[in-house]
Amino acid sequence: MAEAGPGGLPRRSPLPLLVTLGMLAGLLVGTASADERATTAALPTTETAGATEAAGADEITLELIMSDPDWIGNTAKDPYWADDGDAVYFHRKRVGEQIEDLIRLDLATGEERVIADEERGAVDSPGGRLSRDRRFRVYSRHGDLYLKNLETGTLTQLTRTAADETRPRFMADDRGISFHRGDQVYVRDLETGLEYQSADVRLEEDPDDDKPKDDFLSAQQQRLFDVLKQRKDRREAASERAESEQAADPTRPPLPFYLGEEIEIRQAALSGAGDAMILVVRDAERDPGKKDQMPAWVTDSGYVTSQEVRPKVGTGDGSGERLIYLDLEAHEHRELALSVLPGIAEDPLAELKRQTEETKKAEAASEDGENEEEPADDDEEKDAGDEKDEAADAEPEPRAVRFEEPVAWSPDGLQLAVQAHSVDNKDRWIALVDRDEKSLRPIHRLSNEAWINWIFNDFGWFSDSRRLWFLSEESGYSQLYVYSLDDGETSRLTGGDYVVSGVELSPAEDFFYFTANPTHPGVYDTYRVATGGGAVERMTRLGGRTSSILSPDGELLLVTHSITTRPPELYVQATRAGSQVRQITRHATEGFLSLPWVEPEIVAVPSTHHERPIHSRYYEGEAEAGERGRPAVVFVHGAGYLQNAHQGWSGYFREFMFHTLLTRHGYVVLDMDYRASAGYGADWRTAIYRQMGTPELEDLADGVAWLVAEHGVDPDRVGVYGGSYGGFMTMMALFTAPDLFACGAALRPVTDWAHYNHPYTSN
Repeated sequence: MAEAGPGGLPRRSPLPLLVTLGMLAGLLVGTASADERATTAALPTTETAGATEAAGADEITLELIMSDPDWIGNTAKDPYWADDGDAVYFHRKRVGEQIEDLIRLDLATGEERVIADEERGAVDSPGGRLSRDRRFRVYSRHGDLYLKNLETGTLTQLTRTAADETRPRFMADDRGISFHRGDQVYVRDLETGLEYQSADVRLEEDPDDDKPKDDFLSAQQQRLFDVLKQRKDRREAASERAESEQAADPTRPPLPFYLGEEIEIRQAALSGAGDAMILVVRDAERDPGKKDQMPAWVTDSGYVTSQEVRPKVGTGDGSGERLIYLDLEAHEHRELALSVLPGIAEDPLAELKRQTEETKKAEAASEDGENEEEPADDDEEKDAGDEKDEAADAEPEPRAVRFEEPVAWSPDGLQLAVQAHSVDNKDRWIALVDRDEKSLRPIHRLSNEAWINWIFNDFGWFSDSRRLWFLSEESGYSQLYVYSLDDGETSRLTGGDYVVSGVELSPAEDFFYFTANPTHPGVYDTYRVATGGGAVERMTRLGGRTSSILSPDGELLLVTHSITTRPPELYVQATRAGSQVRQITRHATEGFLSLPWVEPEIVAVPSTHHERPIHSRYYEGEAEAGERGRPAVVFVHGAGYLQNAHQGWSGYFREFMFHTLLTRHGYVVLDMDYRASAGYGADWRTAIYRQMGTPELEDLADGVAWLVAEHGVDPDRVGVYGGSYGGFMTMMALFTAPDLFACGAALRPVTDWAHYNHPYTSN
């Protein structure tokens, strides 16, 4: 009987073959001809021109699959609305070049026009901020500031400098805008044109704090020589006079804040009222972790060069960030205490650390068992006991946190909301800043014993500055919430076993529009819900994978939609119930559309370890349906936290085409959203916590069993492949459950998590 491996999976010897992807198909074909095997394993050429013509009208080859994807069609990227809502803009790659054009598509005529380089500064740009009366929009483009009058269409360039002016936003009275230039925040008065510095923040010591050395001779000099004391008094008086004069004169820049050399600024945000600023800072001397070196082998010089990449797992000191509140009117600053955040002083890893320490002690005792140790004397035991007592009595230190960008001032400039994310990945807090008390007031805590999601952190203010909306996974799925400052109550506007993302508040603030998958985990459409609560309404019914952007007036949706066999295209639809959708781009080429691609069936594979099924893509050629003893390939997507069994166009488009090719050679293909994948809620994501490679392998085993039972697959002729996390899973399968797969291709695999990067693996 085979020895059991991880998760009860069978283990056998010898190990199966670990092969290259080109060999994978040939090893599994069995009954395929030599010509077919050669075609399947053929290496791609570097030629891309005329790829579809060379392949023939209905021929799909590995050469075609691996050629430059221009032949598929270059679709619209980063679409956005024109300010008047009469057109949309998007970027599109040129065929045969790496250059992207900016294109304007007129909705009335359907005409697409490439924006010439000399016109780019005059056309609408994405992003930016609206004035509170919605008459103006300000934005940054290539580090310069622009102001658009939305009523007249007049565009005014405000800066033209080599410096980067970024993150513009209107002041609360709409008379001016604030923006960033380096670490400093400036304000431009739109009526007078005056530009001034809101706060002079200096990361250096206050020169007025220079004091004589605290030694005998220095003290004696001050005591014995009146002239030295008089000089000191005059310096202090002159300094006080200069500061008083500068503070009283409104034409002068503000007095500097000296914050010392020990910190660096991560974020700075000025209130809309211009009377306060919040800084996110961290220690300048922190240890971020030793970065690894990655060699670049193919270089112009012919010599190998190295580049720095992310630090490896467990390196760095784990230091976090802090908040400093600047009162610009009183010219005072204070660090905001993080200890008020609920649970921040609790160590969620305490029990694990205790168990680890006990294990280490037991191992050390076992190793030293043969060596008789001298007993510790009474003084040593007493000192050790005193240290333990002191540690028990000490106030626990708050855990390190980092603050999500951006910190958010309310439109009236009187309220400030921040999101703190614990460095140990277990908690996220949303807190308001009490400006009177100069302290944090927590309003929401999200916790997870494994790790909280790093994606669903959207939040923002209503225009009344009395309500704050945010996303949270506290129900197990990302859902939409609204917090009221008036009564301190939080309301959940959406609910269910589905994921909400891409939230957009309508211009009238009567609806939230968002992307969600309530009908099926792999089907994403646009939905809306009233800001006061009520039923969730489905806006698009295209199936597949869909997301939308509201037009400036809130009357239209700019829809991006795709299905499994077609790349994304753009559509428009009115925001009225029952409105029809209209396609406005057709960028996929006829050569691609004419080929007989196999449309994967989205299936629910039963799980023997979880109450929920494992959603997967299943590929099967029509001619082979019902045949017994067929070979199969299981594809394992990368990233771990990624969804590929959705019903839209996959980022793994070459694998999609390769799977069609495999079906032509008699294979069936299964592409599984194993535990760890996105789109299925927190429990599915965190099932792999501290056991990466085990739950996922159990799911792959269930997939193989399903192929054998439902589709007549020969269990001895199943191969596996994947890249990155998929490469890791291929290795796990081949070396810990060798009976499961006959062969595998581990592409760019993670072979030891200790050598991977810290930001990903720490979760």
